[in-house]
Amino acid sequence: MGVGKTTVCRSLMARLDGCFWLDGDWCWTMHPFIVDDETKALVVDNIVHTLSGFLRCSRCRTALLSWVLDLPETWELLLRRLPLDGCRVHRVILTARAEVLAARVAADVAAGIREPGAVERSLARLPRYAGLPGLHLDTTGLTPDDVAAQLLDLLTAQEAVRTPHLYIKNI
Repeated sequence: MGVGKTTVCRSLMARLDGCFWLDGDWCWTMHPFIVDDETKALVVDNIVHTLSGFLRCSRCRTALLSWVLDLPETWELLLRRLPLDGCRVHRVILTARAEVLAARVAADVAAGIREPGAVERSLARLPRYAGLPGLHLDTTGLTPDDVAAQLLDLLTAQEAVRTPHLYIKNI
């Protein structure tokens, strides 16, 4: 939470033709917000269904997924259930220094965008990402457009943009 994944994905959408984007939070919009085994399974089903549709669409050249994915088993579950034949998957982990992340999330709480306690939850998750495999990109001091440009440069250097699909995993 708070690293800029939504805004970065908006910037990527503007730069990539044939780009489809799914924010995992859209699949978990509910009131009250409840995290339990049943709602987790529902959200994963929703994400798999929607991303699978994107991947089967002939107009889709790039599929972006932004979601808080700090548990390796959730990432692995998604990969097992998605139709990935002919796709190249890239896991990108956006991070920020703890004090910057805390300030960003606190500003969102003050603006009513996030609930109280979001700062503590976000900071508690931050160490989980350090050991995860993937391309790590620190957003500290960067605008979302800077992050999107750096990300595309890094992936282009890996010849990833020439492949049919791109998955972005952000915290």
